[in-house]
Amino acid sequence: MKMNVNPRVRQLTLALLLFGMGLGSGILASGQISDSSEGSDGLSGVAASPAVADSEPAIAAAPLSSDRSLSFISDVVRAVGPAVVRIDATKVIETSVASPFGNPLFSDPYLRRFFGNLPELRREYRQQGTGSGFIISSDGKIVTNAHVVDRAAEVEVRLQDGRTFTGRVIGSDPVTDIALVQIEAEDLPTVALGDSDRVQVGEWAIAIGNPLGLDSTVTAGIVSAVSRSPREVGIPDKRVNFIQTDTAINPGNSGGPLLDASGNVIGVNTAIIRGASGVGFAIPINTAAAIARQLEASGTVEHPYLGIEMIALTATVREQLNSDPNSGFFVEREEGILVRRVVPDSPAERAGLRAGDIIVQIDGETVTNAEQVQQKVFNTSVGSTLRLELDRNGRTQQINIQTGAYPVARNS
Repeated sequence: MKMNVNPRVRQLTLALLLFGMGLGSGILASGQISDSSEGSDGLSGVAASPAVADSEPAIAAAPLSSDRSLSFISDVVRAVGPAVVRIDATKVIETSVASPFGNPLFSDPYLRRFFGNLPELRREYRQQGTGSGFIISSDGKIVTNAHVVDRAAEVEVRLQDGRTFTGRVIGSDPVTDIALVQIEAEDLPTVALGDSDRVQVGEWAIAIGNPLGLDSTVTAGIVSAVSRSPREVGIPDKRVNFIQTDTAINPGNSGGPLLDASGNVIGVNTAIIRGASGVGFAIPINTAAAIARQLEASGTVEHPYLGIEMIALTATVREQLNSDPNSGFFVEREEGILVRRVVPDSPAERAGLRAGDIIVQIDGETVTNAEQVQQKVFNTSVGSTLRLELDRNGRTQQINIQTGAYPVARNS
């Protein structure tokens, strides 16, 4: 059927079409002109060539090439995963059992004449915990956290291929939270150890372990900080500077490896930091490897210590100390390390160090924070001598201190 179109409508429609074509070509032309010069974002020539104008719209981005994908994480997991193990440790806990002999009524001397001093009833129960570890030698030596196997009566090690072995704790060092476990096996897959001294903030960090009992879990992130001191982390009784990462580390990850992008172990994950959210910590592998070697050689580790409580001086700290009548100190210096307390029967006490002394130098090197003092001590061995320069009541003194073995029970 032929449709009659009003001539005015036909003219209006044609005009609109012509106007639209001219507007579109005008936009393209203006785009070509503006893109031929450098813009505010430093990009130029984006739409200058006819090829670009005739191609698909700009929003249709080309897919990423394979070399820009995150497949390196999968490669690391395939290479290192077989050397990561699950550790189930069973501890025997002994507790008191509620009994009539614990009732105050039976403490009455008259009743004791009939019942006597009967022994307290006790009960044992078994507590099981799960952690991770990694194989460092093909004959079955495994590094894990000390708290994973602490006081364990039984240790079971499960490999990724499903095999299980009875583990024997060669040694454990609670000061650095490192333990060495042995299983009887041969030709086992092993990890490659990296160099934690070369780790930099912003590098990739990959964790493999068994968080919350979920075997062979992989998480990834970056190294968010290095050399976090025990005090910063909130565990001053430890003697290790931690690697900080945003890689998810949960209970069960403890003892597992923290890996770099090449699959080298750069740290031993630890989940002993309570309340951490989005922040994880790892013991640098250089420290862990050194401790493992000592544990393999003797089963124990001795850590040098001085036996002092200290605080770094600043103008603010000096003002606070001097304005507090209960501080017991009046300080004139604004730099140095103030000795707040000397542990009884410690190397510091035997050397004549006193509360109120200000450590200015150790072995000729100026110290301005507590971490420097700790590191100086860490780098020695038990029995080594350190030369301290002190400010004692405004007078300079020299004292030689022979380091002693750190007693685990003390937090100083």
